[in-house]
Amino acid sequence: MNPRDIVEQVTALAEPVAEQLGLQLVAVAYQTHTKPATLRVDIRHPTEGTGLDDCEKMSRALEALLDTRDDLIIGAYNLEVSSPGVERVLTTDREFMAFRGFPVMVKTFGPVDGKKQWEGRLLERDGENVYLTIAGRRVALPRPQVARVQLVQSLP
Repeated sequence: MNPRDIVEQVTALAEPVAEQLGLQLVAVAYQTHTKPATLRVDIRHPTEGTGLDDCEKMSRALEALLDTRDDLIIGAYNLEVSSPGVERVLTTDREFMAFRGFPVMVKTFGPVDGKKQWEGRLLERDGENVYLTIAGRRVALPRPQVARVQLVQSLP
Protein backbone atom coordinates (compact mmCIF):
# COMPACT_ATOMS: atom_id res chain seq x y z
CA MET A 1 0.00 0.00 0.00
CA ASN A 2 1.38 3.43 -0.84
CA PRO A 3 1.97 6.09 1.86
CA ARG A 4 -0.97 8.26 0.73
CA ASP A 5 -3.40 5.34 1.09
CA ILE A 6 -1.94 4.51 4.50
CA VAL A 7 -2.43 8.12 5.66
CA GLU A 8 -6.04 8.12 4.41
CA GLN A 9 -6.88 4.83 6.13
CA VAL A 10 -5.12 5.74 9.39
CA THR A 11 -6.94 9.09 9.38
CA ALA A 12 -10.27 7.28 9.02
CA LEU A 13 -9.35 4.98 11.93
CA ALA A 14 -7.81 7.65 14.17
CA GLU A 15 -10.50 10.32 13.92
CA PRO A 16 -13.19 8.43 15.86
CA VAL A 17 -10.59 7.29 18.41
CA ALA A 18 -9.58 10.90 19.02
CA GLU A 19 -13.21 11.99 19.31
CA GLN A 20 -13.94 9.25 21.87
CA LEU A 21 -11.04 10.59 23.94
CA GLY A 22 -12.28 14.18 23.68
CA LEU A 23 -9.46 15.14 21.30
CA GLN A 24 -9.18 16.41 17.74
CA LEU A 25 -7.10 14.75 15.06
CA VAL A 26 -4.95 17.42 13.41
CA ALA A 27 -2.73 15.50 10.99
CA VAL A 28 -1.40 12.09 10.04
CA ALA A 29 1.89 11.52 8.23
CA TYR A 30 3.62 8.31 7.19
CA GLN A 31 7.35 8.80 6.72
CA THR A 32 9.19 6.05 4.88
CA HIS A 33 12.61 7.73 4.76
CA THR A 34 13.37 6.46 8.27
CA LYS A 35 14.15 2.88 9.26
CA PRO A 36 11.78 1.69 10.51
CA ALA A 37 9.10 3.91 8.97
CA THR A 38 7.34 6.44 11.22
CA LEU A 39 3.60 6.92 11.52
CA ARG A 40 3.09 10.36 13.05
CA VAL A 41 -0.30 11.40 14.44
CA ASP A 42 -0.86 14.95 15.68
CA ILE A 43 -3.72 15.62 18.09
CA ARG A 44 -4.95 18.55 20.13
CA HIS A 45 -7.26 19.06 23.06
CA PRO A 46 -9.97 21.48 21.91
CA THR A 47 -10.40 23.35 25.20
CA GLU A 48 -7.07 23.15 27.01
CA GLY A 49 -3.42 22.47 26.35
CA THR A 50 -2.63 19.05 24.95
CA GLY A 51 -0.67 17.11 27.53
CA LEU A 52 1.49 14.03 27.62
CA ASP A 53 -1.45 12.14 29.13
CA ASP A 54 -3.57 12.94 26.04
CA CYS A 55 -0.80 11.69 23.75
CA GLU A 56 -0.38 8.49 25.78
CA LYS A 57 -4.11 7.73 25.73
CA MET A 58 -4.32 8.30 21.99
CA SER A 59 -1.19 6.25 21.37
CA ARG A 60 -2.46 3.26 23.35
CA ALA A 61 -5.94 3.34 21.81
CA LEU A 62 -4.69 3.79 18.25
CA GLU A 63 -1.94 1.20 18.65
CA ALA A 64 -4.48 -1.39 19.80
CA LEU A 65 -6.63 -0.64 16.76
CA LEU A 66 -3.71 -0.68 14.31
CA ASP A 67 -2.56 -4.04 15.71
CA THR A 68 -5.83 -5.54 14.46
CA ARG A 69 -5.10 -4.26 10.93
CA ASP A 70 -1.98 -6.15 9.88
CA ASP A 71 -2.89 -5.48 6.24
CA LEU A 72 -2.52 -1.71 6.66
CA ILE A 73 1.20 -1.24 7.32
CA ILE A 74 3.49 -4.07 6.30
CA GLY A 75 6.66 -4.38 8.35
CA ALA A 76 7.97 -2.52 11.35
CA TYR A 77 7.11 1.11 12.05
CA ASN A 78 7.21 3.56 14.94
CA LEU A 79 3.98 5.23 16.06
CA GLU A 80 4.47 8.81 17.28
CA VAL A 81 1.54 10.69 18.79
CA SER A 82 2.17 14.32 19.61
CA SER A 83 0.62 17.73 19.73
CA PRO A 84 1.31 20.24 16.98
CA GLY A 85 4.14 22.61 17.71
CA VAL A 86 3.36 26.06 19.00
CA GLU A 87 4.64 27.61 15.79
CA ARG A 88 3.25 25.05 13.37
CA VAL A 89 2.68 26.04 9.75
CA LEU A 90 -0.92 25.33 8.74
CA THR A 91 -1.44 23.71 5.36
CA THR A 92 -4.47 21.41 5.35
CA ASP A 93 -8.17 22.17 5.61
CA ARG A 94 -8.22 19.98 8.73
CA GLU A 95 -5.56 22.17 10.37
CA PHE A 96 -7.37 25.38 9.45
CA MET A 97 -10.55 24.02 11.04
CA ALA A 98 -8.77 22.70 14.15
CA PHE A 99 -7.02 26.01 14.84
CA ARG A 100 -9.90 28.44 14.35
CA GLY A 101 -9.60 31.23 16.90
CA PHE A 102 -5.88 30.67 17.45
CA PRO A 103 -3.33 33.46 16.99
CA VAL A 104 -1.52 33.24 13.65
CA MET A 105 0.98 35.14 11.56
CA VAL A 106 0.26 35.26 7.84
CA LYS A 107 2.98 36.14 5.34
CA THR A 108 2.02 37.11 1.82
CA PHE A 109 4.03 36.89 -1.40
CA GLY A 110 3.57 40.59 -2.02
CA PRO A 111 1.98 43.51 -0.24
CA VAL A 112 -1.75 43.27 0.49
CA ASP A 113 -3.05 46.69 1.52
CA GLY A 114 0.58 47.73 1.91
CA LYS A 115 1.62 44.87 4.25
CA LYS A 116 3.39 41.54 3.74
CA GLN A 117 2.89 40.24 7.29
CA TRP A 118 -0.37 40.03 9.22
CA GLU A 119 -1.05 38.88 12.78
CA GLY A 120 -4.49 38.08 14.12
CA ARG A 121 -6.84 35.29 15.14
CA LEU A 122 -7.65 32.71 12.49
CA LEU A 123 -11.30 32.67 11.49
CA GLU A 124 -11.36 30.36 8.48
CA ARG A 125 -10.06 29.58 5.03
CA ASP A 126 -12.24 29.08 1.99
CA GLY A 127 -11.50 28.69 -1.70
CA GLU A 128 -10.74 32.39 -2.14
CA ASN A 129 -9.44 33.85 1.13
CA VAL A 130 -7.86 33.31 4.52
CA TYR A 131 -9.86 35.25 7.12
CA LEU A 132 -8.44 36.76 10.30
CA THR A 133 -9.77 38.94 13.07
CA ILE A 134 -7.42 41.83 13.75
CA ALA A 135 -8.39 44.26 16.52
CA GLY A 136 -12.02 43.15 16.21
CA ARG A 137 -12.08 43.65 12.44
CA ARG A 138 -12.53 40.81 9.91
CA VAL A 139 -9.74 40.82 7.32
CA ALA A 140 -9.75 38.74 4.11
CA LEU A 141 -6.40 37.88 2.56
CA PRO A 142 -6.58 36.41 -0.97
CA ARG A 143 -5.35 32.79 -0.95
CA PRO A 144 -3.15 33.19 -4.04
CA GLN A 145 -1.26 35.91 -2.15
CA VAL A 146 -0.83 33.86 1.06
CA ALA A 147 2.65 32.34 1.31
CA ARG A 148 2.45 30.98 4.85
CA VAL A 149 0.05 30.74 7.80
CA GLN A 150 1.80 29.92 11.05
CA LEU A 151 0.57 29.52 14.62
CA VAL A 152 2.12 31.91 17.12
CA GLN A 153 2.10 31.82 20.92
CA SER A 154 0.41 35.17 21.32
CA LEU A 155 -0.48 38.34 19.52
CA PRO A 156 1.42 41.58 20.07
